[in-house]
Amino acid sequence: MNAIVITAPGGPDVLRRQQVPTPEPAAHEVLIKVRAAGVNRPDVLLRQGKYGGSTDVAGLVPGLEVAGTVEKCGAAVSRWQPGDAVCALLAAGGYAEYAAVDARHCLPVPAGWTMTEAASLPETVFTVWHNVFQRGQLQSGETLLVHGGGSGIGITAIQLAHALGSPVLTTVGSAEKARACEQLGAARAINYKTEDFEAVARAAGGADVVLDMIGGAYTAKNLRLLKDDGRLVFINAMQGGPAEFNALDVMRRRLTISGSTLRPRSAEFKAALAAEVERHVWPLLAAGQFRPVIYRPFALADAAAAHQLLESSAHTGKLVLEVN
Repeated sequence: MNAIVITAPGGPDVLRRQQVPTPEPAAHEVLIKVRAAGVNRPDVLLRQGKYGGSTDVAGLVPGLEVAGTVEKCGAAVSRWQPGDAVCALLAAGGYAEYAAVDARHCLPVPAGWTMTEAASLPETVFTVWHNVFQRGQLQSGETLLVHGGGSGIGITAIQLAHALGSPVLTTVGSAEKARACEQLGAARAINYKTEDFEAVARAAGGADVVLDMIGGAYTAKNLRLLKDDGRLVFINAMQGGPAEFNALDVMRRRLTISGSTLRPRSAEFKAALAAEVERHVWPLLAAGQFRPVIYRPFALADAAAAHQLLESSAHTGKLVLEVN
């Protein structure tokens, strides 16, 4: 089958289309004929040899989320049948014509959604649900600040928090992105290039939960703008991990600092997370309270160009590779 392979750690040019063996599903897996695969920041980090300690990445097929039809079921699979339309979370292997996936990590393609749209869901929805609603414990009426509002994570966090009754503040890098985020439900989109996001957020009353993918100098600002008993949750550190902050202030205001990475978690954890996402998020999709935001689809062979665009942050929404 055709697949996009990381030939060595490096820039987008190390992604090459190659022929690789079609996987055979294990007893607990399904083989998906991939129609579309989402492109995400962890794919970039994996390609660079920087994700979760994965430095030996030569020969790996990236791709953490796909949508397609079930081609074959392992002997222990009972829920799915060949021909079922599913989207799924993977540890790797999505940039390919076929992918073998733990059957418990699959969810039905939402009614009315295209395969391209459905492929934009698993990685971002699983990540946001775990970090904002499980780790961050965001409650209806509490305020969420999410950085990078125009990213796949950002558009997901904005829509889910808004749908579940939370005001949302977000940071963006342009007036165009600000308008797009406010149309998705953000109460206020802050252009970090022209405004001090800390000052704006504090003037708005602060935030109960901050979802941060920036790190670095943002850390101290995030902690200062949190309300008492607030929660700061990291999912990336694009400005770097080291940061200085006032530990006494964290103690005095009972702040919580947390974070996670999804790919290294156990299959059992992901299965439980998938079940909770289906129970809480899929009804919002069916009700039209969450809509897909696809910036641009790419052909599978153009994965390197998709990575270049992703790293530029010039887009709003998800980038997706269309396969078969």
